[in-house]
Order: sequence, then C-alpha cells, then structure tokens
Amino acid sequence: MELPARLCALWALLLSAGGGGDAAPAEIQPPVTNLSVSVENLCTVIWTWNPPEGASPNCSLWYFSHFGNKQDKEIAPETRRSKEVPLNERICLQVGSQCSANESDNPSVLVEKCISPPEGDPESAVTELQCVWHNLSYMKCTWLPGKNTSPDTNYTLYYWHSSLGKIRQCENIYRESQHITCSFILTTKIKDPSFDQDNVQVMVKDNAGKIRPSFHIVPLTSHVQPDPPHIKRLFFQHGDLYVVGKNPQPFSSACLSYQVKVNNSQTETRFSLTVDESICNHSEFEGNPEDGTICFRIPGVLHDTLNTVRMRVKTNKICYADDKLWSNWSPAMTIGKKTNPTLYIIMLLIIPIIVAGAIIVLLLYLKRLKIIIFPPIPDPGKIFKEMFGDQNDDTLHWKKYDIYEKQTKEETDSVVLIENLKRTSQ
Repeated sequence: MELPARLCALWALLLSAGGGGDAAPAEIQPPVTNLSVSVENLCTVIWTWNPPEGASPNCSLWYFSHFGNKQDKEIAPETRRSKEVPLNERICLQVGSQCSANESDNPSVLVEKCISPPEGDPESAVTELQCVWHNLSYMKCTWLPGKNTSPDTNYTLYYWHSSLGKIRQCENIYRESQHITCSFILTTKIKDPSFDQDNVQVMVKDNAGKIRPSFHIVPLTSHVQPDPPHIKRLFFQHGDLYVVGKNPQPFSSACLSYQVKVNNSQTETRFSLTVDESICNHSEFEGNPEDGTICFRIPGVLHDTLNTVRMRVKTNKICYADDKLWSNWSPAMTIGKKTNPTLYIIMLLIIPIIVAGAIIVLLLYLKRLKIIIFPPIPDPGKIFKEMFGDQNDDTLHWKKYDIYEKQTKEETDSVVLIENLKRTSQ
C-alpha cells in the first residue's frame, strides 16, 4: 500500500507544478492498486486489481494491460484479465489506467505482477509433450522423460476442459518404445459457440514430487486426427473407376480433405489423388451426401487388371486450425480381373530350371573354348625322362635279374655234380 500512496503524492505534485502554465497539461491518472495474480484449473492465470486512488471524478476509467513482452495488448473497463498459458516460464502482466479507450492517450505508470514457474530442476521436466485428439473422441498425450530423472519414475497426467467441470487424472499410462503415453476420453459438443475458444489444459508430474511439473495447452481446433474412411464399393463406368466411401463420424465432408491411392498389380503403377471435396455427381451413384457418403472418379485405370484401392482423410483449415495429421489408410479393396495363380507357379518352377541349365551349358562351353584358345603346353623334361630315364632303369633291372638267375643255376649244378661223384665212388 505504500507504493500507490507515494505515486498519488507524486501525481498531485506534478499537477500542482504544471498549473501555472498557459495550457492545461494532459490529465494523468494514478496507477491501479492491489494488483494480484492467481491460478485456476491447471493453466488459467487471473489478474485482478482495484481502481486507482485519487482518480479524477470526470474521468471514465479504462485499463491498459499487456504482458512483459508487450504482446497481447488490451484496453478494457474491467478490472480483471485472464489468460490460458503454460506455466513453464515466468509470466508478467503490466496494467495502467487512463481516461479513455484511445490507445494514444498516455496511461498511468504501469504496475507489474508476475507468476513464477513451478519449483524444481528444469532438466527434470518431461520433454516433447504432445497431445493428439483422435476422431474427436479421445486424446492421446506422449512425452519423453527428462534428463535428470530416474528410469523408474512414476508419472501422472492431469487434464482439464470446461466440459469436465474439474481437474481429472489420466489412469491409462503406458510405455511405447522410449515415449510414455496416456489416453483419456474427451468428447465435446462441436456445435457449441464457445468450441473454438476452448482448450485442454494438461500437466505432467511425478507422484513423489521429485521432477518439475510440465504444462501444455492443447487447442481443440488443432492436432485432430480422424479415423480412416470406409470404402463401400468400387465400380467402372464409361472407362473410369468410381470409388464410393463414407466419412468417419462425426466429421462432415466440408471439414475434410481426401487422398485416394490406386495400385495396379500388372503394371506396378501407383495413382494418387488428393482432393478437398467429393468430385462425383451424386446422381451417378447411390448415396446421400448428408449421411457422409462420398464419391471419387478416377480416370485412366485399367479395368482388365487387378487394382487395389485405399483412402485416407485429414482435417482442413475451413473447420480446424491445421491440416497436417492424416488418418491411417482404410482397409484395401480390390477390383478387376485376378491373374491365374497357376501360371505364376509354373513360371516359378520353370524359370530356375532354365537358368540352371543355361549356366551349366555356359560353363561347359567356356571350358571347351578355353582349351581351344589356350591348349596345354607339353613338358620337355617329362618327355626326355620317359625316353631315356625309364628305359635305363628297366635295362638295369633286367640285367640284374639275368645275372642273379645265372648264378643260381651254376651253384645248383655244382652241388648236383658233387653228389653224383660221391655215389659213383661208393
């Protein structure tokens, strides 16, 4: 209370000092008093203040306010201002008073009030906190653990939306690879006039209070991912392929963009068509655009081959703030003539046999061709060895044999002669 009193005395002094001039000085109002700040829900910051003391009775007070970065300027007669903002950083609001809504008027001295970030090590807070609203029915939030955290940290996610009435806790927390995920049901009335102003406030912390809480604001007009559409039937007419499908509920055709992909099994070509609305005349097929039925005409598709068709959708900027999240592809549907599988089986059996036979013939031909082009060179040493070396060895062998045989015969004969002589003498 001391600061406003001093400022009021200063204004009075300035006004009295300038009273002697010829022209009346611009009337400057004293600053606001009792500026305070509080937090509601998870991320709703509220500033309140009282009118300045000693304000001129002839002045219709207006209040000029902006944040510390001089963004989001606002001039209003209310003594209150609120803002949904993630509380991950320091946030300051500056407020001044003036006598009109004209921004060119000099406001009073600005009074500032800040709210500090949550306590804890900033490195312990979770990172990459993102939330996606799946088919306007449930929200899925994912994040990565902070740097200075234990692997066994138990995380808790709290969320709030105006349709819920109070802060709620997400019960379905699980891990997907390195990310931690939590999903919760969130359905709102799309036709609500305040729908485009509603956000989902999210806070992630641990049960033990050892990590720094992390806050996130999710606008419901962004980060919306529809379910895949449904292909009802395919048919050819006048040489064109018609694809009849149905939008995912509760989306309308005006809020979606479409992509149709056709794969041809024979030519292995892929055709992709991206459009913002149904391009068929509804008189050409059985369907009603009011029940979400859509139709696409795709020219240049071969009808005598097998074609596989898939579809996917995403939100557009007519109804939503972004158009980046495609749905998954719809289940594939085929149309056209199927190729006989027996022919493929026969080809799979015959082709390897033909290739193997060709390789064998080629190897034999190359070996024979190599012999013709590069005939073997005879070894002169081997020829001379056969002519001379082997014959000498055989000659010596036979000579040794003859000498041994002769010697054996002579000795035998001599023994016989001696025995005969002894018998005769007796």
